[in-house]
Amino acid sequence: MARAAAPEHRLPGLLAALCDRLPEDRLTEWEQTLALASGPDDPLLVRFTASQPAAGTAERMKALIHVWRAELPDLPGTGLALALGAVRAAPRPLPAQPVISGPVSAATPARLTSGVALEVVRCASASLLIATYAAHGASDVIAEISAAVGRGVQVDLLLEETTRAATAFAALPANVRIWHRTASTGVLHAKVMAADRHTALLGSANLTDRGLTENVELGVILRDPSVVGPLVDHFRWLISPAAALMHRVR
Repeated sequence: MARAAAPEHRLPGLLAALCDRLPEDRLTEWEQTLALASGPDDPLLVRFTASQPAAGTAERMKALIHVWRAELPDLPGTGLALALGAVRAAPRPLPAQPVISGPVSAATPARLTSGVALEVVRCASASLLIATYAAHGASDVIAEISAAVGRGVQVDLLLEETTRAATAFAALPANVRIWHRTASTGVLHAKVMAADRHTALLGSANLTDRGLTENVELGVILRDPSVVGPLVDHFRWLISPAAALMHRVR
């Protein structure tokens, strides 16, 4: 007699989607919470879901609970937590994630610009390249840039001269390199933060307090070296002597 085919489960896909969209600290929180749950109907999960502030995150937990209840209702939370941990540990390409400033909604799971900017700076181990049209305030980001310099990261800031963006970075160590465009008919309007050659934040937000938090801004975080590497190469070319497009002012 032919053996019946095993049913296809949606839980693995939901767990993989969580790992693609949530930062490590939030995944740790989810894993710890699941490990304490007796099952999909544990009131602990209801309270945890209600406490989720990020756009779309509560809906993802609700979807996970729904599928858990439908597919494996007898599986304890420890089992699901172990599965989430296994998915986290498995190497896989990471997709681009939307990043927003301003009001949040449940329309799409997105990260907040203020938090992602800090994350990019913190994950730099050798080099950090930042381009912005305007800059002021953003004290948390500037403090993280200073900490990166302290651990040996080479920092290059590509700034628009007409907005006096360099003023915001005046307190950074002297070995931070600041670049202005050479006279031309255009302006430096790009906004990018790139850590080494593996992680980059692209978007509409300038490095200002309002741009990082209050303005309606949209961006994306990339964690694919095959995409980030050439992007970094382009900006390195812009500041190269051969291109003669930008000059170092500090």
